[in-house]
Amino acid sequence: MSQGNQQQLKRHLKTRHLTMIALGGSIGTGLFLASGGAIAQAGPGGALLAYAAVGIMVYFLMTSLGELATYMPESGSFSTYATRFVDPALGFALGWNFWFNWAITIASELVAATLIIKYWFPSSNSFFWSVLFLGIIMFLNLLSVKGYGESEYWFAIIKITTVIIFLGVGILMIFGILGGEKVGFIGFDNFTIGDAPFHGGFFALLGVFMAAGYSFQGTELVGVAAGESDNPRESVPRAIRQIFWRILLFYILAIFVIAMLIPYTSPNLLKGDLTDISVSPFTLVFEKAGIIFAASVMNAVILTSVLSAGNSGMYASARILWVLAKEGKAPRFLGKLSKRGIPVNAILMTSAVGMIAFLASFFGDGVVYFWLLNASGMCGFIAWLGIAISHYRFRRAYVKQGRSLADLAYTARWFPFGPLFAFALCIVVIIGQSLPIVTSGDYHWLDLLMPYIGLPLFLLVWLGYKLKHKTKIIPLEQCQLD
Repeated sequence: MSQGNQQQLKRHLKTRHLTMIALGGSIGTGLFLASGGAIAQAGPGGALLAYAAVGIMVYFLMTSLGELATYMPESGSFSTYATRFVDPALGFALGWNFWFNWAITIASELVAATLIIKYWFPSSNSFFWSVLFLGIIMFLNLLSVKGYGESEYWFAIIKITTVIIFLGVGILMIFGILGGEKVGFIGFDNFTIGDAPFHGGFFALLGVFMAAGYSFQGTELVGVAAGESDNPRESVPRAIRQIFWRILLFYILAIFVIAMLIPYTSPNLLKGDLTDISVSPFTLVFEKAGIIFAASVMNAVILTSVLSAGNSGMYASARILWVLAKEGKAPRFLGKLSKRGIPVNAILMTSAVGMIAFLASFFGDGVVYFWLLNASGMCGFIAWLGIAISHYRFRRAYVKQGRSLADLAYTARWFPFGPLFAFALCIVVIIGQSLPIVTSGDYHWLDLLMPYIGLPLFLLVWLGYKLKHKTKIIPLEQCQLD
């Protein structure tokens, strides 16, 4: 970390904060709601395969980020790494891409919160709820970095507890102990019904990859948080090691339980969205087990998940914007810190973008949310590409400059396969976004463009900076490792 950063940013995040940020970072609507649609679209086997493949990719990406963040704990994360190890233009574009991604995520999560709250208050105004939730998120981030860490810690506890209870109830139902529909083991009937376990063919499977990818976004936040960790050499590796088990337990096992208990042909799986929490796959399973008020409980849990995602989005995007300002890549006033080490102006600017959520009051909640979801989804894959490229170049530069891998506090396993596999899978998913739409036969040209909203923006920023400053790929011997 640079000297300037050491003097100003407050290293108040403990190991337990980083561990919970990593554990709870990607548990949200993607698991609680989108998992049902994934099973309906690609069948139980297809959903498991898609989430497993993306899960493996994310594991490799996080080990790559873990090696980088442990060696160089910077709040700029992979924007800083790309600037040092690849090309300053790529670092510039990745920084703004990451800020845009999480700033839009704040907006989309605020829209989601207004939809969820209407379960209890159907006639309420979206504008009011957007202001209230944005105010809560701003307060938690303006308070202190420890305020963010503590709030995320407890948000993660709520989400993780819910998933563990769900898995426990689901396993008891699978073995016929709860539910009362069948005595003993229920069998694998739902994996053989119709054309299960794989439904819809290759393109249906490819379509689920996007949903799975969006579900896992948030895991990379640990790289940003490392810049304010009190002991990154200990806390970052520990948080990274948790990721594999989280992917296995919270996603793969949860989808397996849902698929065992609810057939992919169930029309309720396709209905699971923020406007009807009662058909969330989690709610369906809880109600099948005889748990009353399951919909209200899951609605509250999903609301905390949405606020958690917005809270993390505010933290991450403000830190990246602050770093860009300190590096001269954003207006200088955004680089101002308060006495408590909080990038106040960056938070206020990011909050202004969150005001986009107010459009939900005027143009319809669902439509705006869908556009925002697509805009931030592609940006997430671009950020992951940046992690894979930066780590590949860092390791090669490290060895090229005669340094020993034994000196690294944490090394990513499976190098170079890990970053190369993650890079290749990201490219496949990015290119294939519109294929499921094309094969459906019934689409509008806007439907084809919607998944790619973030791509031209990124290319414009990257190439614009590159042409203006005439930057080139940095030779391995000249990469700044210190």
